[in-house]
Amino acid sequence: MSTLPETKSSRGNVTALMVALLAACVAFQLNASMLSPALVTMGNELNTDQATIGLSQTWFFTAAALFSLFLPRLSDIVGRKKILVGMMILMAVGSVIAAMAPDVTWLFVGRIIQGVSGPTVPLCLIMLRSAVSNPRKYGTLMGLITAVNGGVAGVDSFVGGYFAENFGFRSIFWLMVALALVATVLIAVLAGESKPAAGTTMDWLGVFFIVIAVGALLTALNEGAKLATAFDAGTLTLAIALTVVAAVAFFAFWTVEKRAKQPMVETVHLRQRSTWAPLLTTTLTMTGIFAVINGIVPAYVQAADPGFGVGPTEMSLIILTPYALLGWVFGPISGRLAPVLGYTKVLRIGLLGSLAALAIIAFFGLNNLPMMIVGTALLGIMYAGTVNIMLNGLGVVLSPQGNPGFLPGMNAGAFNLGAGLSFLVLPAVLVATASLNDAKASYLTVVVVGLAITLAAFAASLLIPKPVDAEVTETEKVTA
Repeated sequence: MSTLPETKSSRGNVTALMVALLAACVAFQLNASMLSPALVTMGNELNTDQATIGLSQTWFFTAAALFSLFLPRLSDIVGRKKILVGMMILMAVGSVIAAMAPDVTWLFVGRIIQGVSGPTVPLCLIMLRSAVSNPRKYGTLMGLITAVNGGVAGVDSFVGGYFAENFGFRSIFWLMVALALVATVLIAVLAGESKPAAGTTMDWLGVFFIVIAVGALLTALNEGAKLATAFDAGTLTLAIALTVVAAVAFFAFWTVEKRAKQPMVETVHLRQRSTWAPLLTTTLTMTGIFAVINGIVPAYVQAADPGFGVGPTEMSLIILTPYALLGWVFGPISGRLAPVLGYTKVLRIGLLGSLAALAIIAFFGLNNLPMMIVGTALLGIMYAGTVNIMLNGLGVVLSPQGNPGFLPGMNAGAFNLGAGLSFLVLPAVLVATASLNDAKASYLTVVVVGLAITLAAFAASLLIPKPVDAEVTETEKVTA
């Protein structure tokens, strides 16, 4: 097997690489989040209902999750730069299709093609890891890149809303085309190529079964979420059937990986704590927090009863923008601290801080808007700016040396699985407690359930081993 060596880059080369990687991450994040405030406009212009428009978002994120499972591994074999350039080009193609969509069907096609760009952030972290050997420097730059994944300092929602209101939703997709093309050029010109597993045969049979397994499970979660608002026997049957398909497909994946000469991932790695512990922590963390900040809190703040009756624009200004901005600011800081204090220690500090933030939201914020703002701001620092950074980083630094693309891809799937579970479990709790005839008590119960799940994530984080090779030694701390 031949390999293209991974050479460490000079300061100038790293700066150029960071420009290219940040361009790719910003393009992807705007692609993922800029449409959120434009969904109503999209429905009106395409003459369809909001449920259908919402499905276009669901299919984008589902496609992103599925491509994240195997594209990082494929990049080890055929070249990381080549795969990232291809992802940006397909993002642009999907954006063109969506911008010119005559109806909602073509919008779906465009969004699914855009989903190929799903593993942008983990792939960028892998490329950065191969270029930067200094743990402190890598941690800081990792934090900067990963912070983009939490939102572009809150600007994305405002830009999307402004473009939709003044130029129509299609203008947002044309902006995405421009950003994707700029990122494509910068990556092609400024990034170096690396393919540490060149000559290896891609395990496409394993890819097929893991994609079926995760795809069926995500679709089952989407169907299950519908049951939170209204019970339907057909929907329940479909969700159960998809769950069974997912279980059978995962068993087939495990069997294939045990027998394959060049497996997508060796089953011995799947049994190790360095694999399943971070994946479990990621899934539980996302389940406990994601729907709280992206659904429950915004809905409560805007509700006249029992909330505060705040309008959507003002809600974004006082809740979502500070949350995203603080995550953006603290990402590089937590990344810098990780190799010095330890990745797992910083992760646990972030999880404890997230628990404190959820407690503030639950026991003080539901009664007092300033305390709600304090709680969500703290969540921006501790979750978006710390936990999210560490979970992404651990996926890279704990990945097996001979298969660096494996764990980041699986971790991206865990992020999406956790997000799906969050929007299944927490809204279901809200509906189930509606019989209390006390809306505030229902919201309190939901946030407390999120807090309990996040506490389980903290417990799971205690099982994650230290990534010793990515951290500064005691000798280096003394001499620094």
